[in-house]
Formats: sequence, C-alpha cells, structure tokens
Amino acid sequence: MKNIYSLFFITFLLVSCSGEKKNSVENVLESNNLETIREKRGELVNEQQSISNSIKLLDEKIKSLDTTKQVPLITTFTAKTEKFEHVLELQGNVTTKNLLVITPEYNGILTQVYVKEGQKVNKGQLLAKIDDGGLSQQLAQLKIQSDLAKTTYERQKRLWEQNIGSEIQFLQAKSTFESQQEAVNQLQQQIAKTNVKAPFSGTIDDVITEQGSVVAAGQTPLMRIVNLDDMYIEVEVPESYVSNVVKGKSVEVELPVLGKTIATKIRQASDVINPANRTFKAEIEVPNKDKDIKPNLTARLKINDYTSENAILIPQSVISENSEGEQYVYIVADKNAEGIGTAKRVIIKTGKTQGDIIEVVKNLEEGTEIIKEGARSVKDGQSVEVINYKEGDND
Repeated sequence: MKNIYSLFFITFLLVSCSGEKKNSVENVLESNNLETIREKRGELVNEQQSISNSIKLLDEKIKSLDTTKQVPLITTFTAKTEKFEHVLELQGNVTTKNLLVITPEYNGILTQVYVKEGQKVNKGQLLAKIDDGGLSQQLAQLKIQSDLAKTTYERQKRLWEQNIGSEIQFLQAKSTFESQQEAVNQLQQQIAKTNVKAPFSGTIDDVITEQGSVVAAGQTPLMRIVNLDDMYIEVEVPESYVSNVVKGKSVEVELPVLGKTIATKIRQASDVINPANRTFKAEIEVPNKDKDIKPNLTARLKINDYTSENAILIPQSVISENSEGEQYVYIVADKNAEGIGTAKRVIIKTGKTQGDIIEVVKNLEEGTEIIKEGARSVKDGQSVEVINYKEGDND
C-alpha cells in the first residue's frame, strides 16, 4: 500500500510539472492561440493583485509592530548676537593734488633749466628761465623815468606845503609819478613770468622740454613736479549709500601691487549727486610715510557703511522664500533629551549681507536653534532628530 501511495505521489508531481510546463508563458506564446494567451494574462494579473494585497497587509503589520519612529536627521546651530560691520567694496586709483605738469606763462626761448629729474625742490624755488625779449632793458629805462618823476613830485609837494607854486603843478607831478610807478610794476610782473618757479615743494619727476627750446605760454609742458606726502583715493560711490558713506567712516585700503593694506578714513564726501551715473565722490586719505605709494596705483576699498553691535547673523543657505516673497527659516522646538523635536517655520526679516552671511533684524531671538543641514527637506510641524549637535556652534 505504501508503495502504491508513493507511486501515486510521484505520478501527481510529474503530471503537475508537465502541466505547468505546458502552461508556461513561453508555451502559451508559441501556441499562437489568442484565447489561450488572454487566459494566461488574466491569470497573471490575478496573481499580481493577490501579491500586492499580501504585501500591503505585511507592511501594515510591520508598521503596527515597529515601535521606533522614522524621523529625518538634521543638524542645527544656535542664533547668537555679535558685532556686525558691513563693508561696501569699491575700486579706485591713488592720486594727489600735488601732481602738476608745469607750463610757462610767457612766450619765448627757454634759456635756462636749473633742475634735473629726481631733484627735490621747495615751493617758490626757481626752476627755469625764459628769455624776456628785451623787457629787462625797458624796465631799466622806466625805472630811470620813474625815479625822475618821483623827485619832481617830492619837490612839488614840499613847495605846495609851503604855499609856493600852483596846485595844478603839484597834481601833474603826482599823476606823472604814479603812472610811471604803475608802468614799472606792470613790466616787473611781465618779467616775473619769465621765471618758472615751483608751485609747491616736491620732486621733479620729469624734465620734458630741453634748454634752448621755444615755448608757448600755457601750452608747452616744461616739467612734471610731484609731492607724495598728500596722497588720496577718489572713488565714485552709488547714491544709495549717501547717508552711510560720510566723512570720518573707516576704510580698509588694499594695494595689490604693493601687497599692502592700510587702515584709514574718509576725509571728504561730496554733497552733489552726478545725474549721469547717480554716484557721488568720496576722498580717502592715504598715509605715505615710506613714499612707496605712487599716483595711479589701483586700490581696493572696503568702506564700513553699517555697524550693529548686537546683530543676529545666519548663513543665507538656510533661508527659503514662499510664494508671497516672504523669507523664512526652520527652527527646532520642544526638543527632548534624545534630540527629537519639532520643525517650526518662522517668517523673518533680513538686513544687510556680507558674503554668505546675512543679518536677521526681525522675528529671530538669541538662543533659537535653527536647522542647518536638512532645512530644505523638512516640513512645518514635522518631527526631526538633531544629530552631532553642539551648543553654540554657528559653523
């Protein structure tokens, strides 16, 4: 009997395997029988639905039995107050008002050049001489005539004081003397223009016109003089900073070519806005004790236009914006000992930025725990878990 059951079981397995083989997808497709193919598809759809339902039941059971909460992992930092100095970054060129190309005041031949390049000179020092074209001889004659007119006038004056002679003679002598004296003064002024003098103390940077050349008044450049003591930077500032960029504000001047940084201040800010480009001019004083700063050097400026002693600063990367244009951040509220808390969205108002840092001026208090990593993926009211959290870490 046992052998009969064994034989029966083996026969059943063979028949079942044979039936499954005959009913496989490959065999059904090879049959080219539309009805058979449709029946096979229906069987597979029913099996798929049954499997999906089974998986769903299993998931629900797993959920009901799993006591651990699956919450997003985040990192945070704590808002704290600190001093915030905002700077306006601009670029300008070093210059000086004591840089001048000297031109003559008189037409003629440059007869003498008394200085050379690199020579230091004092204000009023004679630098060059232009031929006066005979004015000196004319002046000598006028002085003789003036001296005679002076003698005549003094004699007539003494006689008039003694009531000797007529008043008209006294007045004529006085008029002649005064006109001669005025003629001498005018000619002396003309001759003085033939002397080229230093307008300020400095260094002769370049002798442009050589001795013996013919020069024209106000046109021919004779030499260039420069004084490196009073250096400054003139920069154009956007009009939006007119109330913040004022005299006395701190400025950091960087001179890339020299590898030098100087701390200085604004010495003058213009009160006039240029209508062409909506800017105003500011002058920044540049100390030059070593005389290594030259005119026309490029300078990078950082002007302190805003300072807050107790500012709350956060990275711009943690800020999002809603459809109404409002900025917000996520903070962690009600955090327990295990680091589990609730993400809460807070609308904020921001101020000035400096690099990736921005000042929060409203709706954020010192000590608030702000979500950093994960801020873009959490939702308002969602449970979150803080990891690698360090109190006061604002990095």
